Amino acid sequence: MTRYWEPERECMAREDLEQLQLERLQSTLYRVGTHVPFYRKKFEELKVDHDNFRSLQDLRRLPFTTKQDLRDNYPYGLFAVPLREVVRIHSSSGTTGLATVVGYTRNDLKNWADLAARILTGAGVTADDVIQIAFGYGLFTGGFGLHYGAERLGASVIPISAGNTKRQIQIMQDFKTTALVCTPSYALIMADTMMEMGINPNGLSLRVGLFGAEPWSEAMRREINEKLGISATDNYGLSEVMGPGVAGECQECRGLHINEDHFLLEVINPETLEPAAPGELGELVITTLTKEAFPMIRYRTRDLTRLIPEPCPCGRTFIRMERIKGRSDDMLIIKGVNVFPVQIERVLFEIKGTQPHYQIVVDRKNHSDTITVLVEVDESIFFDEMRKQRQMVDHIKARLASELGISVAVKLVEEKTLERFEGKSKRVVDNRKL
Repeated sequence: MTRYWEPERECMAREDLEQLQLERLQSTLYRVGTHVPFYRKKFEELKVDHDNFRSLQDLRRLPFTTKQDLRDNYPYGLFAVPLREVVRIHSSSGTTGLATVVGYTRNDLKNWADLAARILTGAGVTADDVIQIAFGYGLFTGGFGLHYGAERLGASVIPISAGNTKRQIQIMQDFKTTALVCTPSYALIMADTMMEMGINPNGLSLRVGLFGAEPWSEAMRREINEKLGISATDNYGLSEVMGPGVAGECQECRGLHINEDHFLLEVINPETLEPAAPGELGELVITTLTKEAFPMIRYRTRDLTRLIPEPCPCGRTFIRMERIKGRSDDMLIIKGVNVFPVQIERVLFEIKGTQPHYQIVVDRKNHSDTITVLVEVDESIFFDEMRKQRQMVDHIKARLASELGISVAVKLVEEKTLERFEGKSKRVVDNRKL
């Protein structure tokens, strides 16, 4: 099995990598300072000379870019090349305002395919695999990024897209799928549906899974591995800087290797905007180093993680990051306490009798915030005596209070009560008017 896709890059000496990063940063700054009015204006306001960067440490002198900046320049205001050189356009869903629009040159697409191939190879995928991609295709970058990475690798691709779970499973059986690409929550929906259909996952050819697009916990990984009989890895990307291929786990599953020859990463305190201390949780900030059509300078992702500087046993020298803990703008502040859905998920997955489906409902009553966690439990729980149900509720409440630092209400609900999502799961219902 091939261990690396591009060993000459993935195993570079740190000194050589930093020199490459600096050269690519200088080129990128020239590109945006010359061709993107938004950045030219920002540089002038901050008195930044993009021709005078001699160190990676100078990155802190540059302005941040936010999602609102992308919306303010909708649709093509941040493009650094004429539209005739753009061969692909993708966009976000735009559910909270104008969509964010990104473009790719032909060389951007080549790099994207190579980086996605790196992620796939790191997860253990080879040219002999049959990859079923159950991400939605269209303006969303997820499906296409891993699709072209898989083709670049030489694997066989089933572009089935999202939805129609029973058909997904039928295809998985008939086409002898060996690798599954989708959200982790949808992987669990597939596992539950297999059980309903009387299909034993051990009878499938499936062996690996690459999951992303939503935060998930280590406990959820174990659940997926056990129910589907696979090795599940996490990968990370976002359309504003490229799509899937920014970072991904190797088979060691000890953090996501960041493709540092194409992306310069920082972790900052989202409140002070100052660099986070080494190993401290903070907001991920990304500067693209090779994007031609749509370069991004210090893009605030709002994703929360921490960097792992220690070397990985796999031999890759790129720095790793922990899987995304949550988002700084998805974070719930309840009675002055920061709460992340993934914290609640981690506790629930450790409690016997719970299902991998839950919902967090936030309300404000009498000027005080409350959280109610709806938890699907095994059918047998509802045929048990009330005393045992109360004991389970009390146990979950105590575990959550210990984890979160605040008390929460817990309500047990029957299996299949909560809505299922074939794309990103919607874990939080916030009824407060904030």
